[in-house]
Amino acid sequence: MPATTLHVATNGNDKNSGSSKRPFASLVRARDAVRHLKFRRLREPVTIIVHGGTYFQTNSLELAKEDSGTPKHPVVWRGAPGEQVRLAGGPTLTAKAFSLVTDSTLLKRLDPIAHGKVFQANLRDVSSMEIPEFPKNFRGVPAAPELFFQDQRMTLARWPNKGWATVSKIIESGSNPREGDKSDRPGIFEYSDARPDRWNAEQGVWLQGYWCYDWYEETIKVKSIDREKNQITLATPALYSVKQGNPSPRRFRALNLLEELDEPGEFYIDRVAGILYFWPPAPLKEARVTLSVLNAPLLVLTNVEHITFRGFTMEASLGNGIEISGGRSNRIESCIVRNTRQLGIRVTGGTGHTVESCDIHDTGTGGLILEGGDRKTLAPAHHEALNNHIWGFSRHQLTSAYGIVLGGVGNRAAHNVLHDAPHQAVFLNGNDHIFEFNTVSNVVMETDDAGALYKGRNPSCRGNIIRYNFWKDIGSPMGHGTAAIYFDDGDGGDLVFGNVFLRCGHPGGGSFGTVFSHGGHDIRAENNIFLDCQRPLGSAPWDDARWKDAINGGQDCHFTEKLLQEVDITKPPYTTHYPELIGFMNPQPGQPRNSHAKNNVLIRASEISSGNWQYSANEMWQTNSDPGFVDVASGNFQLRPDAEVFKHLPGFKPIPFEQIGFQKR
Repeated sequence: MPATTLHVATNGNDKNSGSSKRPFASLVRARDAVRHLKFRRLREPVTIIVHGGTYFQTNSLELAKEDSGTPKHPVVWRGAPGEQVRLAGGPTLTAKAFSLVTDSTLLKRLDPIAHGKVFQANLRDVSSMEIPEFPKNFRGVPAAPELFFQDQRMTLARWPNKGWATVSKIIESGSNPREGDKSDRPGIFEYSDARPDRWNAEQGVWLQGYWCYDWYEETIKVKSIDREKNQITLATPALYSVKQGNPSPRRFRALNLLEELDEPGEFYIDRVAGILYFWPPAPLKEARVTLSVLNAPLLVLTNVEHITFRGFTMEASLGNGIEISGGRSNRIESCIVRNTRQLGIRVTGGTGHTVESCDIHDTGTGGLILEGGDRKTLAPAHHEALNNHIWGFSRHQLTSAYGIVLGGVGNRAAHNVLHDAPHQAVFLNGNDHIFEFNTVSNVVMETDDAGALYKGRNPSCRGNIIRYNFWKDIGSPMGHGTAAIYFDDGDGGDLVFGNVFLRCGHPGGGSFGTVFSHGGHDIRAENNIFLDCQRPLGSAPWDDARWKDAINGGQDCHFTEKLLQEVDITKPPYTTHYPELIGFMNPQPGQPRNSHAKNNVLIRASEISSGNWQYSANEMWQTNSDPGFVDVASGNFQLRPDAEVFKHLPGFKPIPFEQIGFQKR
């Protein structure tokens, strides 16, 4: 079937015809040309080839229902093969935009080590964006420009440059807004390092910190600094107050202080004057310096069908990279989404959308979200995340900013590789999702009471399958405990099958395990391999009184709303699809609430389990030796046909380790 092909190039003109010899200059013009063709009832596939170069987006590229293709006649947007095509949310700054800082007043504020090395640029010369004041408290980063040098995000000037300062002593915890305390009393704490003595609270100082728990950070403005008492008073209460919620010391760091612009790669923005101060990590001449100013997604698809975007680099947005809402059967393929202030890609609603073979990295508040399906009827959305590489996905919001989120009903993530994050990597929220053949490593590295995959606080969310994944180097010992897979606050009803866990989780001072359940039950852990995991299975079960309280709306879990209003687990399709929910809302005294394990291999484990895990001794094999791996030294944990494990656990099924992770890209 003949196809229509349109071309876009940086040296094109929107008055052109869109041919290869006379290309358009903008993607918006190409979109409008497709609309014109469709208005003329075009009945053939359409391809828009975008040639190499950077396309500065002052607004989102928005596609709506009228831009749709059909199954036989799709619309494909593609970067020209072999050419780098960038959609950027900000301008490129030349070396001429910068001048060396020489003002004596500014030099007094700068650390002497920075003298002669910091440059300044007037942002009003390159952007009309208004730069708002930081609010008193926030998570992530407010809508302010970000700076990228040779495609690497530069660091907002901070102290300490690496790691965290610690609270020496909590003087006043202040209010606890999370518990309904509206007294608006700020926290006060004592510091030991002399560095805060240099800061001027009147000019604005913000501290990012883990003020109570090691699974929740926020940034709060400083009200005052008492240099005689070495005390800092915050300008507003921390959400959970300032207190010792987890065992490790409370941590904080200062952000966006000119006084702390003291190493290459740091920058500071004077919001009032609109001046950027920057210590470049290499000479500015011929370097690519980008300023993100678009406070919106680069690409928005709304109620669109059968559209593919392939081979683009989408970068430097203050919003999300890509948003898809509603519609059907759209695809994002072989794209790079990076250096966004918020998410990489967000898909909500619709059916059958796919994100495949993309690199999503260095995003501010998360990587990829797939949400869709009807939880009332349990109708699936069938969205898929396939073969993606996702890392560095929580650069600004350090906690609860996930690499992959599956929400709603019936979505799938397979063959993805996720790594490098201070907190959790995967969030499951909903029903009948499949998370399989993925590799997850080096996450939960700076936080506590957390898991690489987290799911919790809603027992109606069940039927999920977590199988054939490789989990490696998860968690750090901070005291409370960490896990590879964490079912929290009464959660249950899911299957963990055929996973390989290598050095995952820390028991801490309590009941944590590599696969951990807090309060819940009806979890099945089967056919897994735990290698050098101290406690493979952990749980902290709730007793009768706590379950009754939770069902009646207590424990801060809102079960009444979640189980009877958002959905109704007392009626079909829940009682037919999940028969174990029959009677769930009427817990009986002494009722057994267990999770079950069988056919698991435990290599060099200190103990098998804690809490309410049930298993037979002959269905759990503990050993200190190689159970029959093909090649441990090279990281191949596939089992040989003659592996010892099959003798000890005749019911153990071979794990297709060779299929885990990337397939051909």
